Amino acid sequence: MVDNDIVGCNWIELPAGKYRIRKECHMSLAQLEVDISWVDLINHPAEGEWQKIAPLRVLSFDIECAGRRGVFPEPDKDPVIQIANMVLRQGEKDPFIRNVFTLGTCASIVGSQVLCFEKEDALLRAWSDFVRIIDPDIITGYNIQNFDLPYLINRAQTQKVHSFPFLGRMRNMRSVIRDSSFQSKQMGRRENKVINTEGRVQFDLLQVLLRDYKLRSYTLNAVSYHFLQEQKEDVQHSIITDLQNGSEQTRRRLAVYCLKDAYLPLRLLEKLMCVINYMEMARVTGVPLNYLLLRGQQIKVVSQLLRQAMKQNLVMPVVKSEGGEDYTGATVIEPVKGYYDVPIATLDFSSLYPSIMMAHNLCYTTLLQSGAVDKHGLNPEDFIKTPTGDCFVKSSVRKGLLPEILENLLSARKRAKAELKKETDPFKQKVLDGRQLALKVSANSVYGFTGAQVGKLPCLEISQSVTGFGRQMIEKTKQLVESKYTLANGYKADAKVIYGDTDSVMCKLGVQTVSETMELGREAAEWVSSHFTPPIKLEFEKVYFPYLLINKKRYAGLYFSSSANTHDKMDCKGIETVRRDNCPLVANLINTCLQKILIDRDPMGAVEHAKDVISDLLCNRIDISQLVITKELTRTADEYAGKQAHVELAERMRKRDPGSAPNLGDRVPYVIIGAAKGVAAYMKSEDPIYVLENNIPIDTRYYLEQQLAKPLLRIFEPILGETKAESVQGEHTRCKTVLTSKVGGLMAFAKKRSTCIGCKATLNHDAIAEERPCFCLSPSPYSLLQVSHLGSLEEKFSRLWTQCQRCQGSLHEDVLCTR
Repeated sequence: MVDNDIVGCNWIELPAGKYRIRKECHMSLAQLEVDISWVDLINHPAEGEWQKIAPLRVLSFDIECAGRRGVFPEPDKDPVIQIANMVLRQGEKDPFIRNVFTLGTCASIVGSQVLCFEKEDALLRAWSDFVRIIDPDIITGYNIQNFDLPYLINRAQTQKVHSFPFLGRMRNMRSVIRDSSFQSKQMGRRENKVINTEGRVQFDLLQVLLRDYKLRSYTLNAVSYHFLQEQKEDVQHSIITDLQNGSEQTRRRLAVYCLKDAYLPLRLLEKLMCVINYMEMARVTGVPLNYLLLRGQQIKVVSQLLRQAMKQNLVMPVVKSEGGEDYTGATVIEPVKGYYDVPIATLDFSSLYPSIMMAHNLCYTTLLQSGAVDKHGLNPEDFIKTPTGDCFVKSSVRKGLLPEILENLLSARKRAKAELKKETDPFKQKVLDGRQLALKVSANSVYGFTGAQVGKLPCLEISQSVTGFGRQMIEKTKQLVESKYTLANGYKADAKVIYGDTDSVMCKLGVQTVSETMELGREAAEWVSSHFTPPIKLEFEKVYFPYLLINKKRYAGLYFSSSANTHDKMDCKGIETVRRDNCPLVANLINTCLQKILIDRDPMGAVEHAKDVISDLLCNRIDISQLVITKELTRTADEYAGKQAHVELAERMRKRDPGSAPNLGDRVPYVIIGAAKGVAAYMKSEDPIYVLENNIPIDTRYYLEQQLAKPLLRIFEPILGETKAESVQGEHTRCKTVLTSKVGGLMAFAKKRSTCIGCKATLNHDAIAEERPCFCLSPSPYSLLQVSHLGSLEEKFSRLWTQCQRCQGSLHEDVLCTR
């Protein structure tokens, strides 16, 4: 592909008269088989008319198995009872084929074809024939790579359906299952199944989501709710066998459930533009589409390096690397922590690291080794010395490969963005948006490629020089802004850079309105840019108002980018609202507190809300779904240095039920349960469903001290001087007192909360002094009756909710009941 300048997912023309069509397709299932010399192929760059995407056929499928109760389905024992299929042409909205293969009779389903079979081997044989007839280009679904396809192939072998495993386009190529292990810093370690289907790309949506999105849960139900606000049909796995053994109506209900599971991946692919984005990435980097799904990040840069090297008659060396010394990373200006009730301008370097590499010609081919300056007789104006002491020749002497690659990528991105603004066709807009995103990601990955010490072609001199220039530029930007924008120079106040990180600086310019800050920010960005070598450019990006600066890489604020009247969003970085390591209770509480602080400008209200939530937690009024913590299982228990809660739980679950235990790469949900004092947290982790089914008590103190305490202190510390919480104490014969916290600085805004045992009302100090502090102390019999009725309804609701969670088998999604 490199030698012939052919890239993935692109159009190739076979010139008339240069090829011969075979009379019959002996080798493949393709509609045409053609003989042509490779030198006659014409590759068309993805520009103009050639940007369009072929109407590829996409098959999405899902299977259902009749498992035994409490045992994960096994292909040598449990039959395949249904296979649902949806076939869509890429670019169209609705599938043109909707069908479901069922074992046994099934009532009809409006809009879908129902194909019934008496024997399982006939069902499997018919489905494999169906795949070969519709001839899909892309096969998708949810976890088809590790479950559906391997299960079908193994089950067909058990049923002696010998024609089944030929699922590719080559007639005599059998689809076989191989185990594959993949490891990277970005994704950790994953163990997957690999199945060959020649001529068809397996586009497993689960694997795409694991690569591209950080979610708390990766179940299809949770993902669909997160992106589409839709959920699956409410059929629990435990009743699938019962539905299959029932009537044609119960099998219809199961078929509808199966069809929805086949349809949702298509909806998600369209919503997230997965196929388009990946195809554009293949075009930009030149690799085949399946490389993007099966390989890491480095292959994309290797492909571009090979193509550029070929143009200059260079060869790329094979370097065997086993790690090396670390280098100093990006600079972080020490933050001036605090709550800023004035607009803060953010100035951002556009494509900082690629710009540095282009501006200073940093490349493998321009690096000067020790003694090279004298050897080649170079003058001082022929090369530059980087802040780290490394030397590179200037572009006037030799243009580097990496700068050329970056220039091509960024100029192509500019063209794509310009076309995107003019385009009116929605589908073409998606293609162009996918293209500009792929170009941006590719440009940013070049620096990472040079810094990957265990990689294809690491170069410490390039990576440390890039970060060295970055640190120098951030410090220079700070010095320039604070030297010009001063009272002495006629401005309203002395500017102050309160924080800087990698490629951006946050500046307090001393003006009081967002519009003034935007105007001054644009002026500052343009003036500072004039002090740097092109194409390095500092741009005004946004204004934060108000702004809560907590620590390095931890801040929050209302984000203004275009309009000075309304904020775009509440932007949070490094705070628990955007992290997955804590339970949802933490994210929800911190998010609400930040909304009260930043949007409502009510810090005291945030403190009061935190007290209420802590009180509810310690009184066991928080639903267990809010307390579920999830962590990814990236290594086996032996590979961890210390005991980990999620790892120990995975081992216990494996002993209880090996079939349903988490595998490497899975996120393990757990809660911390009550135990004797001094027991380590990793011994107290437990499966949330197991806790529900066995009514095991939760360790609420752990959640307060280990989950809530530090996040709350971080956001309240900058403002505690202005909003000290009131400490309220009180006692009453019919109330119980719960101390909301005993944890260090958390006591600064904690208080004792008195709760009436009868009506659960919260009593403050003044209310207890009154004659009638709550409803149940009122002499009215009607009030007592209403309180009693309310308590009964609350108990019924709690029991129903808990039962729904048990039936659903998951605490990651909202409970969905239709019966």
